[in-house]
Amino acid sequence: MHPALATVCSLETPLETVLEDYAAGHCHAIELWLGQVDACSARLGPGALADLLARHSMRPVAATFQGGLLVSQGEARREHWRHFAERLSLCSALGVPVLVVAGDVFGPLTSQDLARLGASLGEAASRAADAGVRLALEFDSRASFPNNLQSAVALVEEVGSPALGLCLDWFHFTVGPSKPADLGLLSAATLAHVQLSDIADVPREMAADADRILPGEGSAPPDDVVARLAAIGYRGAVSVEVLNPRLWRVPPRQFGEIAMTALRRVLGQATMEPGQPPAAAGGP
Repeated sequence: MHPALATVCSLETPLETVLEDYAAGHCHAIELWLGQVDACSARLGPGALADLLARHSMRPVAATFQGGLLVSQGEARREHWRHFAERLSLCSALGVPVLVVAGDVFGPLTSQDLARLGASLGEAASRAADAGVRLALEFDSRASFPNNLQSAVALVEEVGSPALGLCLDWFHFTVGPSKPADLGLLSAATLAHVQLSDIADVPREMAADADRILPGEGSAPPDDVVARLAAIGYRGAVSVEVLNPRLWRVPPRQFGEIAMTALRRVLGQATMEPGQPPAAAGGP
């Protein structure tokens, strides 16, 4: 497992500063928040990000997120898919291996919506494969479908494309209808990306993004999922993702040092740093 930080953890700081400060804090693997990427490109020009990544020896392990692909229709659908094509080009140019796709399906669903959802994922995976990018479907605990790990795994397996995997966000696993036994459904072949955070001392049913804190410091430590990742020999990235406005105000260098320390503590001996040979696969 490769420890990484999501740049959204420092959302109120310009991306160019985040990259410099995270690197100074000994973090060299990042999950890019695409809103920050857009703002950085608008400020510095479209080619600036590649130069910044190279200057700070930063390796982008994923980009988050692409929304609106699954059941949108009409002009909105055309706009989302145009945006998706731009995202694929960006990921390909920057060498970003994984693009997270939001499971942003809300409200009542019809059988036609479900059919459209599956067809959309299949088409998106085909386009991603052509661009050399893998998609990672992230289920949302507040969504209509999928809102749990079991349904998300079934959907990914139904599409059956190697260019489509799963993004497991521990927050959504914890606060939604997923069950601990569902972790047994995870496999190294299906899992494309992992995002970790913990939850402040609030009832899980009432937890919001602003209640996310560093992994291992709250009421939902990710010990079970880390054990499962080790058991299946997961070799991908595990990023800290906290969408907490209070933490956004922490200077990025300070946050990066603290967050990477917390993440490495949680991952323990399963941690693989960049350049380190992958560990042997574990059991099922």
